[in-house]
Amino acid sequence: MAENRLKHSISTAGLIALGSGGVIGSSWIYTNSQFFKQYGAGGEIFGLLAASILAVFVSLSFAELSTIYPKAGGEVVYGYEAFGKKGGLFAGWALLGSYLSALAFYVTASSFLLSEIFPKIETGPAYSFAGAKVHYSELILGVLITLFIFAINYLGAELTSNVQIVLLALLIILGLVLVVVGFSQGKASNFSSSFYKGQAKMPAVFRFVLPAMTFLTGWESIGVMAEEVKTPAHKIGKIIILSIGIAATYYILVLLSSAWIFPWKETAQMQMGSIDSFKAAGFPKLGTAAFVIAFLGLGTSFLALFSAAPRLIYSLAEKEILPKYFAKIHPKYGTPSGAVVLTLVLVLGLGWMGKGALTYFLDIGGFLTALAWGINAFNLAAVRKKYPDLVGGFRNKHLTLPIIGGVIAIMIALATVIPGTSVSLVWPYEYVVLGIWIVIGLVSYFSSKNK
Repeated sequence: MAENRLKHSISTAGLIALGSGGVIGSSWIYTNSQFFKQYGAGGEIFGLLAASILAVFVSLSFAELSTIYPKAGGEVVYGYEAFGKKGGLFAGWALLGSYLSALAFYVTASSFLLSEIFPKIETGPAYSFAGAKVHYSELILGVLITLFIFAINYLGAELTSNVQIVLLALLIILGLVLVVVGFSQGKASNFSSSFYKGQAKMPAVFRFVLPAMTFLTGWESIGVMAEEVKTPAHKIGKIIILSIGIAATYYILVLLSSAWIFPWKETAQMQMGSIDSFKAAGFPKLGTAAFVIAFLGLGTSFLALFSAAPRLIYSLAEKEILPKYFAKIHPKYGTPSGAVVLTLVLVLGLGWMGKGALTYFLDIGGFLTALAWGINAFNLAAVRKKYPDLVGGFRNKHLTLPIIGGVIAIMIALATVIPGTSVSLVWPYEYVVLGIWIVIGLVSYFSSKNK
């Protein structure tokens, strides 16, 4: 039925904005104080570069499959075509969990950023979760921002992508200003040596790869939204890789400029990373610009992931893994309205936990991101084997690089669930949350199997 189809309303510029803007988040620009302190400036920046290369390797499988199956849900469809309903659930559930973890984080992060300007937000009645106090005023503000993001997504993908274009343009302009001033007014000696004296360099770099992966998620939304784009299918794969390149270059140059303008070891003792480093270097307006980047990045990530998550739910419903109700399309706006509402409910249902759960969201999101990335390489190998004559607009000459990326991603995911490693999940809380998510997925699968 025509009225039950998603609208082709996203332009090529909108698709690039959703992909690269979805990656560029907010916390990276103020958490580099703690990361510089823990890993050294070189550990964070070179670790981010290593994670970006891994993301490109992984994206090669998404790039090929997105041109073969330009359908809503992306990895749900790829897993379904490769391994049937079981594969669709496994792949889609991992990516959906990753996105919901990030979205729940944004509910609190939005009010946290505003409290830096308006400290009174963190006053008044409060409750505690995981040892952290959550003021009702913070929660209400976070909920209102979430409802605003929900409204934009409910009203259509075209509106969402157009807003994303504007936000990404502002991000790039402000980022270029920081980079130009940072490198022209700073000096190389502020960055070198980029590690602490006596620090083991390579372990520091590789230990940062896992948190860097959480900074680099979001480009998968291009494949997830592929059914709604005006762009020819054969171009989608290249846009995926381009989006990672834009986001990774942005991250590395802005972080490097903040270490160039002011000694990174002193930034490591501050609270707000690049925001404080530009202020301390005598550029208070650029410190404010870095703060605005944090807020704009939160907006672009919030919008992109809030767009992608309902499409994953929609696709799972289409495959009859979730109730068919969530596959219904709004007759006017052409959006999976039931799935968008469910996303809102899930995000607010997790977001109330506040700052005490931020580490949980990031750690579990990192595991699920690594798992989703790894699975897709094997989806591609299985599709190639099952349908050897099926060729899209983007084709890898060899599967070596995507398989290497997939294997490394799965190894990283396994390292997080094995107790006692440097990247292990926090016992017992994070294992319990992960277990609940797995159980919900299994219940959905077996319920659909018995229909």
